[in-house]
Amino acid sequence: MPVSRLRPSVAALLVTATVLAVGCGRDSPDEQKAPGPTNGVKGTQKAAAKDLGFPAFATKNTVRVGGADPTADAAAAARAVFPVPTEGAASTVGRPAAVALVDAKDWRVGLVSSVLMAQPLGAPTLLSNGDELPAASADTLAELRPTGARQAGGAQVIRVGNTARPEGWRTVDIAGTDPFTLARSVDAFAAAAKGTTSDHVIVVSADDPAYAMPAAAWAAKSGDPILFVTRDAVPQPTADALKAHQQPKIYVLGPPTTVSEPVVRRLKTFGDVTRIDGVSPQTNAVAFARFRSGKFGWGITDPGHGFVFAAAGRPLDAVAAAPLSASGSYGPLLVLPGPPSPAVLPTIVREFLLDVQPGYTSDPVRGVYNRGWIVGDDQAISLSVQSQIDRLLEIVPVTP
Repeated sequence: MPVSRLRPSVAALLVTATVLAVGCGRDSPDEQKAPGPTNGVKGTQKAAAKDLGFPAFATKNTVRVGGADPTADAAAAARAVFPVPTEGAASTVGRPAAVALVDAKDWRVGLVSSVLMAQPLGAPTLLSNGDELPAASADTLAELRPTGARQAGGAQVIRVGNTARPEGWRTVDIAGTDPFTLARSVDAFAAAAKGTTSDHVIVVSADDPAYAMPAAAWAAKSGDPILFVTRDAVPQPTADALKAHQQPKIYVLGPPTTVSEPVVRRLKTFGDVTRIDGVSPQTNAVAFARFRSGKFGWGITDPGHGFVFAAAGRPLDAVAAAPLSASGSYGPLLVLPGPPSPAVLPTIVREFLLDVQPGYTSDPVRGVYNRGWIVGDDQAISLSVQSQIDRLLEIVPVTP
């Protein structure tokens, strides 16, 4: 009998949904007027249930991080993982040691920075707009008040590439002139923080974000770094980084249309190579969710897990959501079409969720449970798709 996992109560979902309704990362007054869940709504008020956030932000098996852009989603996810109360400002309990700050203009920089969420740093990613810090990121940084990461020289903010430099915080910089060099620099920084290089490396295409997105969740959970190749070449910074790992196990995420077979043959000169792929971003993500080899991979083939859902057209949402995969109920990122979001869940995702749907024979209290994070507003993932996901995560009666 698997170990039972309790689903969050409706009250807990409401609190989380309220925290996650941060609106968007933009600054215009019109955009800040977007409605969201509200605490303290009375039953006598019109549309009370809707104002409380059901089902737009929370259902019985899902919670939505409902930002209009990845900047807002990153801020909301960081607050969900580190729910620091505003009271007791002097306390360090529940605060992150550091946050990673990256420019929202390049999804690749954000993707490789996801590894900084892994231990020992535990740094969620916030997004900047060039050298400006959007309100959502600035407010979240102020709320989290990072304590300073000993493994990063006491830095509270880890700046990756050309990004904002927030005043009043101890910072450390990870530099690089391009995404390939930055990926190598982030890898070296994370290895120095851990005191050793990883035995596993994820290699993804620098040109096909929808196929690369699931790597962010695993890097945040495992501490295995992400490196980039192009379809037909292994850039020198990537080759140098692989040499530093001294014959690691290399996992290529994506089909030959994104990372060619000649590139795989070249990668085999640096270590053992395994390709994990699918013919579409959705199939590719499901394949990665199912995959496991030794200590690498999620190996999701049974019920009792967390899942994170993000839209293929918003690759930085994978970065924003990475802390959700590395805490709480943990779990892989599943990529959905959009935006705009279709009304129907893709068949491959539906069949996967059916395969791992929880069941019970006599008492659901003795069962295990699945849980889902929906990342993005209803343009990224529609309420219809959220409803379908909720039903597929629900524990159901089964015949013995």
